[in-house]
Amino acid sequence: MTGNKGAGYECPKEVCCLSQISFYIALVIIIMSTHTLLVLYGSQTGTAQDMAERIGRQAQRRRTEVRVQSLDSYNVANLISETLVVFVCATTGQGDPPDNMKNFWRFVFRKSLPTGSLCRLDYAVLGLGDSSYPKFNFVAKKLHKRLMQLGANALLPVESLVFLPPRYMFHFLDATTDKPVQKSHPPDDQGPPSAARPFPAQMVSNQRVTDLSHFQDVRLIDFDITGSNIQYNAGDVVMMRPCNSPEDVEQFCQLLRLDPDSYFILNPADGAVVPARLPQPCSVRYLVEQYLDIAAVPRRSFFEVLATLATNELEREKLAEFSTAQGQDDLHSYCNRPRRTALEVLADFPHTTAELSVNYLLDLFPEIQPRSFSIASSLLAHPNRLQILVAVVRYKTRLQKPRRGLCSSWLASLDPTQSDVSVSLWVKKGSLKFPQDLDTPAIMVGPGTGVAPFRAAIQERIAQGKRANVLFFGCRSETKDFYCQSEWEEKVQAGHMTLFTAFSRDQEDKIYVQHRVKEQAKLLWDLIANKNAVFYIAGNSKQMPTGVCDALKEVFQQEGGVTEIQAQEMLEAMEKAGRFQSETWS
Repeated sequence: MTGNKGAGYECPKEVCCLSQISFYIALVIIIMSTHTLLVLYGSQTGTAQDMAERIGRQAQRRRTEVRVQSLDSYNVANLISETLVVFVCATTGQGDPPDNMKNFWRFVFRKSLPTGSLCRLDYAVLGLGDSSYPKFNFVAKKLHKRLMQLGANALLPVESLVFLPPRYMFHFLDATTDKPVQKSHPPDDQGPPSAARPFPAQMVSNQRVTDLSHFQDVRLIDFDITGSNIQYNAGDVVMMRPCNSPEDVEQFCQLLRLDPDSYFILNPADGAVVPARLPQPCSVRYLVEQYLDIAAVPRRSFFEVLATLATNELEREKLAEFSTAQGQDDLHSYCNRPRRTALEVLADFPHTTAELSVNYLLDLFPEIQPRSFSIASSLLAHPNRLQILVAVVRYKTRLQKPRRGLCSSWLASLDPTQSDVSVSLWVKKGSLKFPQDLDTPAIMVGPGTGVAPFRAAIQERIAQGKRANVLFFGCRSETKDFYCQSEWEEKVQAGHMTLFTAFSRDQEDKIYVQHRVKEQAKLLWDLIANKNAVFYIAGNSKQMPTGVCDALKEVFQQEGGVTEIQAQEMLEAMEKAGRFQSETWS
């Protein structure tokens, strides 16, 4: 989860793991059913949750009693008595379940569960994922198979346009008579920080590590975590929730004619629960700045809700078109391809936006989801500190205004030299595991910000007396974006690591890390075949991981004298044994 990678990426091109035609079969079943419908979701970035809530709204429209819950908030022991459940699941990492369904996942795959224990259950599984990943929709497919093994009867998910009353009503406080009193929460000693209780870490420095003339702004950011009770190891991940920019907050409030300094209390309807992250009372500024994801590309459900609220005929027709299956190409061209934000969509539909009731804000906008960054430092080298390497996302589309990554742009805007800056964060275990044995070599291939977890690993391993550290680092130019150059050179001179670099644009022919891997065939074969080395890849998932894997298989063939098929089998065996690990993102 290096650089700017999300904890688990749910692609905007979601697809069902089962037949699209069957959507309509399920729709008929749900409409005709007198059952209570339970919708359970496993979501990492919010896409699956959005889809689950959308299905819930559709069922409500058809007068079906419906509950929507995350899988880990549901008492899985009750599943045996359920009659109709729709599961909406994302896949994260290398075929892993999302964080909010891991307990459910462990329970449902217990070998002790009787074969026919779910014979009363009719169910459907909707899987969301990116078909370019090797383990595409692995979680949904595996869950579908397991439920069938337990005797459940498979149906398929549904999809339709909805019109429902808002889930919450906003009660605004009178500025002259109602004074907003924030509830104080006594400090607790419940262990390390978490998503529910993040730690406000002081930002110590926010240093640009690319040359000012370089197009890419990359930051090495240092946090002080003294007193946090945070412990982490190399390969672990830090989580944080970004804020919307002051400019976006101001524009949003102007479009909806809201006073950012006014306070309100949320009154939930029909069993809804007030979001835990929203204080009661809450200011409009806090809601828009820290909770509503107004800078994201909106999902189809956003247009569905807007279409039901629009009174302007032209705007209503266009919004309704975007909500239909036939209008998805136009919606993709308008919204997804140019990465148009929800805020920009509101500006494009001024009549609908001007009439938009504040009560629908939590139906329209999802919650800002936490972002994950591989930790780029070791506590053994930097006690009470936590560092990350962040590439600031900025790119052009056909829209005039450049597109910006919400979290990276927010982090880049924070300047601890001008004022005290704190960022609320917490730490999660990562997927990369480094050798405990003193003599086991670690071979690390980390171009760009993919080097972040390997910086942490090298610092940690050197502090532990482990010297067999081999790093392949790649970037565009030695003088423009060679992150941590002086640190690497010092460690090489001290005999603590071996470094191979690939500067792709410093010569006529582009040179990448996979070329350096092939060049070091003898060394790599010796380390892997004779010294039991572990091989790691981290970075962008476009072409680099495949290129490095192909190069490594060529090393096996060249130095080991094996066939292409045998080389592939060797790589698979290494992966199964934990001796080949990768952490990539798109």
